[in-house]
Amino acid sequence: MEKITSEAEFQVSIQSPRLTVAVFKADWCVDCKFIDPFMPDVESKYADRLTLVEVDVDAVGDVSQQQNILGIPSFVAYTDGRELVRFVNKMRKSREEIEAFLDRALEVYGAIHK
Repeated sequence: MEKITSEAEFQVSIQSPRLTVAVFKADWCVDCKFIDPFMPDVESKYADRLTLVEVDVDAVGDVSQQQNILGIPSFVAYTDGRELVRFVNKMRKSREEIEAFLDRALEVYGAIHK
């Protein structure tokens, strides 16, 4: 997963016409570390349909505030600079919940890009 380290990189990544899902997280976040072991498999499973990027909330804090990220890890799907759908809360996320969100993001994206 590409790591976003600046607001400029974030803006470039979400401007893509391809479905891009930003994963907001931090090194100190226990629930973020919980998803680390299975995220490479999830990324591989969806690699042909979307791009996942990791946004460190400490490195690019302004972006987190602008995007109204209130809990981490959080997932927000974008295309062409627009937010499509989000999975943002303070709860720990399971692999099944993350994949269900990615499937939903693909549905919304597909409806827009017919």
